[in-house]
Amino acid sequence: MSAGALDTIPAAPTKSFGAWVLDLLVWGGVAAVLIYSIGDVDLENLSNLFSNSANTQVFAAQLLDPDFSDWRLFVEKMWETVQIALWGTFLAVFAAVPMGLAAARNVSPAWVVTPIRLLMNLLRSIPDLVIGLLFVVAVGLGPLPGVLAIALNTSGVLAKLFSEAVESIDKGPVEGVRATGALGLHEIVWGIIPQVAPLWTSFALYRFESNSRSATVLGLIGAGGIGQVLFDRMNGFGYRDVSAIVIVVVVAVTLIDMLSQAMRKRLL
Repeated sequence: MSAGALDTIPAAPTKSFGAWVLDLLVWGGVAAVLIYSIGDVDLENLSNLFSNSANTQVFAAQLLDPDFSDWRLFVEKMWETVQIALWGTFLAVFAAVPMGLAAARNVSPAWVVTPIRLLMNLLRSIPDLVIGLLFVVAVGLGPLPGVLAIALNTSGVLAKLFSEAVESIDKGPVEGVRATGALGLHEIVWGIIPQVAPLWTSFALYRFESNSRSATVLGLIGAGGIGQVLFDRMNGFGYRDVSAIVIVVVVAVTLIDMLSQAMRKRLL
């Protein structure tokens, strides 16, 4: 390699002293919080995991011997859980699309973006169990509270993801539509939606996978699905049934994940 070619090689980027100090403060702060919180998270009792090995062995033995005698009930309730997640995600998408557009800074004015983002933060912040319990009181036990709880929480999550996708679009197609004299709605339909639709669909599929697991926990408050059977068997110390239910959940979530991956590959 000639000397002239060596001269054209850019120098490796270097950090300034201030950047090094900032990195040290950030990561040093994280390390300090971890050390400080050892007692708060009860890590000192980690040794009990091994000192109570006899109880653990009995529990593990039952879990390793699943009882599938009620497999029809388990599969039926798992299917109900999938339906809860599917409908919750479906309703969330319809709520998240307008919220995501309204929360995008390159589409909506600040006086619209600010309250919509506050609403999105509120929906994401309230746990599913709290929202589900509210709907259980309102509409009674069953899968409907689970659907509504997942729909509200997921709409906040998807709206944030949708808005970020809109903010990162290429401005060229939008300006091209605007140059034809089209209205703002046409800019959204022809300039924005075609760019973000595959990514939005991928986000929705991912949340459906996640909601299939979240819907299981909602059974704790009587919101239907396999979770209700799971907690009943746990309270009755039926750990062999618990093991069988966990296996059914794992198989179902794995199949959903495989289906979602196949659909995302065709979209992206």
